This record gives sequence, C-alpha cells and structure tokens, in this order.
Amino acid sequence: MVIAVDAMGGDIPVHAPVEAAVRAANDFEQEIILVGNRDQVVTELDKHTFPKKLIEVVHSSETVGMDESPALSLRQKKDSSIRVAVNLLQEEKVDAVVSAGNTGASMATAKFVLKLISDIERPAIGTLMPSVNRNHPFVLLDIGANIDCKPSYLFQFALMGDAYARTMLKLENPRVALLNNGEEEGKGNQIVQDAFKLLERSTLNFLGNIEGKAMFQDQVDIVVCDGFVGNIALKVAEGTFDFVRSVLKQEIQNSWLAQIGSLAMRAPFQSLKDRADYSEVGGAPLLGINGVVIICHGNSKPHTIRNAILHARQCAELNLNDTISREVSENLSLLKEGVTDSTS
Repeated sequence: MVIAVDAMGGDIPVHAPVEAAVRAANDFEQEIILVGNRDQVVTELDKHTFPKKLIEVVHSSETVGMDESPALSLRQKKDSSIRVAVNLLQEEKVDAVVSAGNTGASMATAKFVLKLISDIERPAIGTLMPSVNRNHPFVLLDIGANIDCKPSYLFQFALMGDAYARTMLKLENPRVALLNNGEEEGKGNQIVQDAFKLLERSTLNFLGNIEGKAMFQDQVDIVVCDGFVGNIALKVAEGTFDFVRSVLKQEIQNSWLAQIGSLAMRAPFQSLKDRADYSEVGGAPLLGINGVVIICHGNSKPHTIRNAILHARQCAELNLNDTISREVSENLSLLKEGVTDSTS
C-alpha cells in the first residue's frame, strides 16, 4: 500500500502533513508519497528521522488555498498538490489519497478525475461518531459535500454508509436511520419523507427516523442526512464536547476539592477525550468515487493526519469501493425507478 499525502493543504501546510507522514512511516512502516513544492517538503523532511525508502516526494507547482473556489481551482490549477495526488491515484501509482486542504477542491478534483461509482449521483463525506457504547461508533453522512439533495441522493448515502459500516466496523446487518425532527413516519420535509419511502423498499436494515438527541445512544449504526444538516450536527457535537471540557476544567481549577477528585477521575476523563476527539479517527472518506480519498479538517495536527493515513490504508486494504458497488447493484432497480422522487 502506498498513500499519497497532500503536503500543501490545510491551515498548517507542509509542516503538519510532513510530520504526519514521518510518524506513519515510523509507526507502521507506511509507504508515502508527499505531493507539494519539492524544496519546501524536502527542507521539512530533513528535520526528521525516518526510513528514507518509505517516503518519496513528488513535485507540484501550485497550491489551492482554503478559501479558493473549487471550480476555479479545478480549471486553473492543474498542477496543484491535490490534483497531482489524485492523478497518482487514477494512474494506480498510489492506493489512496489524504488531504487536509480545501474540502470543496478535494471533492471536485476527485469527482472529475476518478469519476463516480456506477449509479451513484453524488459523493458523500462520511465520518465515524462516538456512541455510549465504546465499541460501537456510528457513521454520519453526508457531513458537507451536498447541501441540496434529492431523495435518491439520501437513499444512495444510506447504501454507501451501509457498505462503510460493513467494511470498517465489521457489522453484518447495520441499522440505518434518517436524521429528522421526529421519530414518526411523515416527519420532515418532502425530500426526507420521499427518501423514507425509498429506504423502506430497500434491502437495508432501515429502522426509520431518529432525532439528533438519540444519535449517540447506540440505537443505530448509520445516520443519513443532507450535507447542510450533517455539517451542523457534526460541528454542534464537536462544540458541545469542547464546551463540556472547558466547563470541567474551569470547575476543577476553582475548587481544591475538585482538583483532588480529578486525580481519581483522570482515566475516565482521558477515555472521554479519546472517544469524542475526531483526531483519533483522523479523517472522513469521500464515498462514492472510484478511489479512496480521505478528507481531514483544515486545522488538523500531525497526529490527526497520521491517523487519517492509517484510515486510508485500511479502506484500501478492505476494498471499500467494491463493497459500495455491490450495495448499489443489489438496489439497482430502486435507483433507476426513481419511485417517489418528486424533485427529479
């Protein structure tokens, strides 16, 4: 397995991706191609010790900024680090791509170069979220790739999420639900209601609707929504965790008794951090394209990108895209019928 890492993407370009690549090479002997400005990447690499045979540098002359238009970058920056990395994947010179760069540009580039899996209309970004059961995280998708969705898109997201849960979480019959403002059938807007009917007819283990407050209670394995709702749900969850952590820290600092008690609670606090911290997962796969592309937060630290590299390798080793293709094939008739897809 060889993983291409976009060395110029993210809020801390070059430094964070290069250190992450070095950690991956040292920790689990991962072969990596760093894509970016050769001089800058080599200068950063020289600060570290690692097996030289495991890390290669491929030069790219352009960089896509975090605030640049994805469409413009795709047309005008054909030698950007993300474009060169994805080209390597398309040419089968690497097995996966990891980037902490511009999410829109990464998605547009992957979709243009690698193309979509047959019968998938839109790719989706899926991520693992913690639940009260430490051994059973759940998959949330889409978390930002598609703001406006048709019922058929949500249906396909469910298929891809099911394939991801079967592959990565080793679940035989994952439980699927639609994120909604109520559990009852008939809740939500027309798009969600029509998606509900499609999912009812599918081969999936569809349990119906789920409210946001119940997502973390180990009731389902895949939660499906459009990218607008999913991104807000993700950011609220992250913000809530940061809020709880900050309040606990303040309360402990303000009381000597709490400080003594916190020593006894150090292990549970660390466990909470590990389970809720997205950096432990590393990144989120872009599902539905013909290749493994892992997208990280722009502010990802080296530890986060290192974990994303491991995640990318696992997705490639387990042939995630083959499983997605099978899921789609089994439900092909539903996809093509477009039953109840009133917005198509």
